[in-house]
Amino acid sequence: MSALTLQYVLLSIVAGLVLFALLPPLIQTYRRFRGKRLVICPETRQPVAVDVDATHAALGAMREPGWQHLRLTTCTRWPERSDCGQECVTQIEEAPEDCLVQSIIAKWYRDRSCVLCGRPLGEFHWYEHFPAALGPEGKSLEWTSLEPERIPQVLATHRPICWNCHIVETFRREHPELVTDRPQR
Repeated sequence: MSALTLQYVLLSIVAGLVLFALLPPLIQTYRRFRGKRLVICPETRQPVAVDVDATHAALGAMREPGWQHLRLTTCTRWPERSDCGQECVTQIEEAPEDCLVQSIIAKWYRDRSCVLCGRPLGEFHWYEHFPAALGPEGKSLEWTSLEPERIPQVLATHRPICWNCHIVETFRREHPELVTDRPQR
């Protein structure tokens, strides 16, 4: 083996070890700060939906462990108020999981049952069919059709229903001519 080949092998091993040491914190920080979040705007005291620059946070954590300087990439008050000081970031720094939209909705469903069929909802996964919400007017909605800043209002006024009941009720509402209700025995 030539000296040049040996240098390439050693350089590759060192690079692999460095990547092996730096990659896990990078991935962990990126995953921790990605996703839509709901915070209270310090200026208006109203809920706003924001996205954190997860790549910036991950690269910063890779440079210096424990480093946490978050910045936003989107906010529902932008572009009109894009010059704000981003003081709401402190809410995310203090409790990153608690302001994540998926966590807020999952927490609301925990220990609840479908108001139509009574099936316990419990824990669910976002990559599967997940529960919906039944409004006071009897119309069900999926969370994906909702603006994130409306979530607190919906959680206060709607009731949880399972995916199956949501599909049945949507079909019943959209195609009443195809539905026959029979009395229960």
